[in-house]
Amino acid sequence: MAVARVFLCALCVLRVALAAVYFQEEFPDGERWRNRWVQSTNDSQLGHFRLSSGKFYGHKEKDKGLQTTQNSRFYAISARFKPFSNKGKTLVIQYTVKHEQKMDCGGGYVKLFPADVDQKNLSGKSPYYIMFGPDICGFDINKVHVILHFKNQYHANKKPIRCKVDGFTHLYTLILRPDLTYGVKIDGQMIESGSIEYDWNLTSLKKTEKSSAESKEKENKPQDWEKHFLDASASKPSDWNHELDGDWQAPMLQKPPYQDGLKPEGIDKDVWLHQKMKNTNYLMEYDLSEYENIGAIGLELWQVRSGTIFDNFLITDDEEYADNFGKATWGETKGPEREMDAIQAKEEAKRAREEDEEEFLMSKSDGKANDFRRFHRRDEL
Repeated sequence: MAVARVFLCALCVLRVALAAVYFQEEFPDGERWRNRWVQSTNDSQLGHFRLSSGKFYGHKEKDKGLQTTQNSRFYAISARFKPFSNKGKTLVIQYTVKHEQKMDCGGGYVKLFPADVDQKNLSGKSPYYIMFGPDICGFDINKVHVILHFKNQYHANKKPIRCKVDGFTHLYTLILRPDLTYGVKIDGQMIESGSIEYDWNLTSLKKTEKSSAESKEKENKPQDWEKHFLDASASKPSDWNHELDGDWQAPMLQKPPYQDGLKPEGIDKDVWLHQKMKNTNYLMEYDLSEYENIGAIGLELWQVRSGTIFDNFLITDDEEYADNFGKATWGETKGPEREMDAIQAKEEAKRAREEDEEEFLMSKSDGKANDFRRFHRRDEL
């Protein structure tokens, strides 16, 4: 049994070692984060970020992240990494977001951009591949966005996914798999999953484009690609009499099996005119959730009240690595964070009671003073 456990542990370590980690950010080095993240200068009115763990936290240093600082502002900031393709691989996007101000209206989502994104001019018009994360505004909007770029359009998941609306830190995870399945986790719990084709309404688009491609192929198919064709090797018989027998025509031959555009032996190239179609518009399955040059992650959003903190960014191809990373970061500080918040709430309640009591005593004292002054004024009269 001991040997088996050691073997299993070795396999786990090997798997983690083989995981591709494309991007990981925990802000461990203080203000040096500014060397890795680029603030957009597209608009002079864009809000600015600072590094902060907030008013309450589980660990003062580990919980430091990018915090929005100005009310009623757009924000645009991004970090670049070595470009990669997730073709044939799982793609996991994970990060933590804390609406310490208890968001009333604003975004808490991230975007994945192509490698050629202009970071200095990042804005809402910048093309992106994936948008993922919570969005809150009043009672009407309270959802997790999962938007995929596909065929020059943005497609949102048609299933409503509710996000967390309290002031604590929460872990958001998006998983896109090469078998066209997906998963959305909040705080490590799977809250939505299914088929990328069906849950993004892409099946109808796929059928439409495939049908269009087949119609185009049929229209462009040479006319002699039929069940029969003329035998080009046949010659007119020597005893053929034009006046008696009429015009001579070569006999029709049965079409041999067609094999991927190869010309059957014995058929003249001038007769066999079929050309293999190469339709570049055909919808390949991997186009649904795979991208060739992912190269940046960013925050491009609007907030009415600032104070949100973004931290523990991760982009990888390994679900298990993402789970372990989430447990080592958010998992370690979520409990202490709530404890600190509870202590602060008690202290605030205590201060409020003391202020109320002091105000009551002051008002009572003022009342006695007023009674004393009225009494002496009456004696004078």
